[in-house]
Amino acid sequence: MDKIRVRGGRRLSGVLQVSGAKNAVLPAMAAALLTPEPVILENSPQVRDVATMIRVLQRMGAAPARRDGARLELSVPAITSAEAPYDLVKTMRASVLVLGPLLARCGAARVSLPGGCAIGERPVNLHIEALRRLGARIEVEHGYIVAEGPRLTGAEIAFESKTVTGTENLMMAATRARGRTVLRNVAQEPEIEDLAELLTKMGARIEGAGSDTIVVDGVEALHGAEHTVIPDRIEAGTFIMAAAITRGDVRVERCRPEHLAAVLEKLRSVGVRMEVGQGTVQVMPDGPLSPGNLVTLPFPGFPTDLQAQYLAMATQAQGNSLITESIFENRFMHVGELRRMGARVDIDGHFAVVHGPTPLTGAQVMATDLRASACLIVAGLVAEGETVIDRAYHIDRGYERIEEKLQKVGADIERIH
Repeated sequence: MDKIRVRGGRRLSGVLQVSGAKNAVLPAMAAALLTPEPVILENSPQVRDVATMIRVLQRMGAAPARRDGARLELSVPAITSAEAPYDLVKTMRASVLVLGPLLARCGAARVSLPGGCAIGERPVNLHIEALRRLGARIEVEHGYIVAEGPRLTGAEIAFESKTVTGTENLMMAATRARGRTVLRNVAQEPEIEDLAELLTKMGARIEGAGSDTIVVDGVEALHGAEHTVIPDRIEAGTFIMAAAITRGDVRVERCRPEHLAAVLEKLRSVGVRMEVGQGTVQVMPDGPLSPGNLVTLPFPGFPTDLQAQYLAMATQAQGNSLITESIFENRFMHVGELRRMGARVDIDGHFAVVHGPTPLTGAQVMATDLRASACLIVAGLVAEGETVIDRAYHIDRGYERIEEKLQKVGADIERIH
């Protein structure tokens, strides 16, 4: 397994460009199951999760994916197997996104339950109950979701709680259901709007994406389309915090600042000086960081996927910060590794108190999940000495060649094979 080695103490300076959003491209890839015609995705990130989703689609009958840089072409002429097996789903929970499209196109699906997750429970019962409302017959047998529904019928569905993948699954299923489907209390993340834009290009009739109510009028068939995936707001936020923790002078390009409004507001409140332009955020060196309390919330709140990176940054603030994780119950697993680097953090359930400022020192640490690995890189950039991060495959799931990008702005970072 690869490792990432970081030698801290360098101020970052230069330009960082953001890749396409992992959390947007995966549902877009699943949407390719809805049509026999090609779906072309521009600005597709070259990350591990995309490669996994390609394997899932090919197991179901997709032609070999064609990639040219950030351009990805997918084609599923026929569904030869409506099964997403455990050996693939266990490596990436987003595989459950094939459930809705398979039901819509061929009236059947057999998808493995995702199983355990390092950052906490993310049950799929909301997906199952909502699909039943569309007329699907679903049972859970031997660890698999087994669904049948020769023709889905529109319905009014109110989600018990907001679920991003649940909203995406139901939106895709409803595109080919008879009549109108009204989805209430849906997630409002930008990635959902992006999926709705692609589906509309494919011939779907969707209104309200980005609000808490989505209306889908079913159509007989969908066709191929070409779509540009939105920039990755989590990668952009990670780069901004990496610049801030090193007191760097960095211009983050190819991002959408409007998707980061809560993040930018919080960072300004703790002393990060920034100028926001059209698709850019310029981070400028300034005085010491101030402490700042934080609560993770669904969009448009501060995203849970940036909590770990913020926690690393808070170790350098001039005082104590209280971080409340309201989305996942086990999302402080990175704290144990940060403590190995000298961080002083107290954990009590969903709350973490970060005591700053604390000098960090390099250490051997282990990434426990995707965002924890980003947190350790951010911490390593400011730590004295050498930090070696084991299990680099976690970072590769959602960041495209992060070590190469950071090298270009002056970081002393490399991959160890």
